Amino acid sequence: MTKNVTERDFDEAISQGVVLVDFYADWCGPCKMVAPVLEEVQADYGDKLSVVKVDVDVEQNLAQRFGVQSIPTLIVFKDGKQVASTLGFQPKPMVENFIAQTGLTK
Repeated sequence: MTKNVTERDFDEAISQGVVLVDFYADWCGPCKMVAPVLEEVQADYGDKLSVVKVDVDVEQNLAQRFGVQSIPTLIVFKDGKQVASTLGFQPKPMVENFIAQTGLTK
């Protein structure tokens, strides 16, 4: 299950392991399309991967910090360091390839 994070708990949320961050907004159509894909990916990877969401309308400072100008933006962090990012809706195979850039497998 994905969870929302705020600026207050963001750094802790990405500090350990592989974390996929979904920068989104409630009004964004492609964001709504990618949400179930991310839920599936989270279930497939189990404890190996955390998926967290950042609402850019609420957490504008976080969006600015990571240069998010288009949504959805997906950023993968490994032990607190940004490893990869991608923009727009991604089907499940592309999200899995994106995660594989960290060396993580199911």
